[in-house]
Amino acid sequence: MDIPELQLLSSHRLFDGSQKRYRHRSTSLNCEMNFSIFLPPGVRQEAEIFHGSGGPEGSRTPRPGNSRKAPVIYWLSGLTCTDENFTIKAGAQRVAAELGIVLVMPDTSPRGEGVARASDGAYDLGLGAGFYVNATQEPWSQHYRMYDYIVDELPALVEQCFPVNDKRAICGHSMGGHGALVIALRNPARYRSVSAFSPIVNPITTPWGKKAFSHYLGDDIKNWWGYDATLLVEAARPSEHLPLLIDQGDADEFLAEQLKLERFVSACEAAKYPVQVNLREGYDHSYFFISTFIGNHLRFHAEALDSQ
Repeated sequence: MDIPELQLLSSHRLFDGSQKRYRHRSTSLNCEMNFSIFLPPGVRQEAEIFHGSGGPEGSRTPRPGNSRKAPVIYWLSGLTCTDENFTIKAGAQRVAAELGIVLVMPDTSPRGEGVARASDGAYDLGLGAGFYVNATQEPWSQHYRMYDYIVDELPALVEQCFPVNDKRAICGHSMGGHGALVIALRNPARYRSVSAFSPIVNPITTPWGKKAFSHYLGDDIKNWWGYDATLLVEAARPSEHLPLLIDQGDADEFLAEQLKLERFVSACEAAKYPVQVNLREGYDHSYFFISTFIGNHLRFHAEALDSQ
């Protein structure tokens, strides 16, 4: 099998591991995409093959060497973010290094020349706002297939190019929390655990969700149901239940109108789906909140990833 070519954009050493950023051509999204990856100590590429000078460090295809294979946590960011927000602001690498876990941070939408964007420059549609769905409506359907990218294409690339195993967990924030919950609930066999900070859990009833879904998926609300975590948890089979953790700040300005956490909790209770929910007094929707509790989430996932 051919090894995909990755363009290395940056590389930094921290906590005896490596924080790297790559660009590659995505077949799902029909454009170039960036993603960031943290490789903890003892988990790194032992050799890289150079293919020219497409960026500051050249265009490279990493090949796993003799280092051990590690489990992976995928982090999905929220509206307006790129792959770099979590990398720079969350402070997750210190705990990931201690736990020996790889972190993968994709972008939140396709980007580049020819990729559709909101005509009015809105932050909640188009660039930075892919909502982790497969768009079916023009012009969005030409590029906005973030669901396929996160579920299939990016993990296949990571598992082919880096020394990781097939033990995966997924988490995210806000729109990314929505994406993590939906993807895990629809693909429980692919993940060991799922968690979220301030997730949009019932998007078919919220302004953000209605705007994005009507553009990406059309006006028939039945086509939205497969991307709503509250509806999906109601249909989950007991044999498919995953360890599930949610942290939510009670001072979050979006909690009442956009996030609707109480509806998801009620659905979990009705479906007997076990979920741990922490309502954090005084915390808002920001990365200050995420950085405070990200260590708890990584350790939560580590326990599930260590299980058989």
